[in-house]
Amino acid sequence: MKKRIIGLAVALTLTAGVLTGCGAGKETKDDSLRQIQEAGVIKIGTEGTYAPYSYHDDAGNLTGFDVEIAQLVAEKLGVKPEFVETKWDSMIAGLDARRFDIIVNQVGITEERQEKYLFSEPYTYIHGALIVEKSNEDIKSFEDIKGKKSAQTLTSNWGKTAEGYGAELVGVDGFDQSVELVEKGRADATINSEVALYDYLKQKPDASIKVVALSEDPSIVGIPVLMGEDSLSGAISQAIIELKKDGSLTKLSEKYFGVDITQE
Repeated sequence: MKKRIIGLAVALTLTAGVLTGCGAGKETKDDSLRQIQEAGVIKIGTEGTYAPYSYHDDAGNLTGFDVEIAQLVAEKLGVKPEFVETKWDSMIAGLDARRFDIIVNQVGITEERQEKYLFSEPYTYIHGALIVEKSNEDIKSFEDIKGKKSAQTLTSNWGKTAEGYGAELVGVDGFDQSVELVEKGRADATINSEVALYDYLKQKPDASIKVVALSEDPSIVGIPVLMGEDSLSGAISQAIIELKKDGSLTKLSEKYFGVDITQE
């Protein structure tokens, strides 16, 4: 059912995006894409603290898988990317307030979000990892976190997953802080992207954490825009489809993760 809903949303977005450009010279109500292309810049909301998706390298430059995805999409649209770094829990509000045009920061496509935003063609499919401190033997499955404290960014799809299993959420600003709380015993667990975890362990191999379970269904990620901005969403979807076909997304995924997370 979830896949059908996502598929329908993407199909409608693509159709609307095509129709927006077919006005026989007449101005249409939705001119979101035209405005961005005339300005020559697309503003992109991202965290800048969520390796390997969006973070700063040793030289202080913003980089990461999602950052490079955004750059490729901007190139396809014929504009320059301008990144607006924002904490995750303020990200959706920033889009609502038009602080930026789109978000490229692992925003999971959910039915709840689809009621308020248009999502592009998905560009990643990622399983969630249930992470606990190494000595923890009480939590062995997602069902075991009921009544336990789970360190999560409160409005993220992983936070909603933890809440769905009955966990008490402990709010954090990002993944590193989640792990820190788990290691210090201030939280019993955290749920997050498996690839974010593996990247973290590459940087901190001595971290006192372990994975006890992986989610059966992947989190499906796309690029959200405001409802009604069909031309922009359609153009982004078309860009992602082209980047999948020419192998650019696969190459980028293998660069950061060693595997292709861009295909279902």
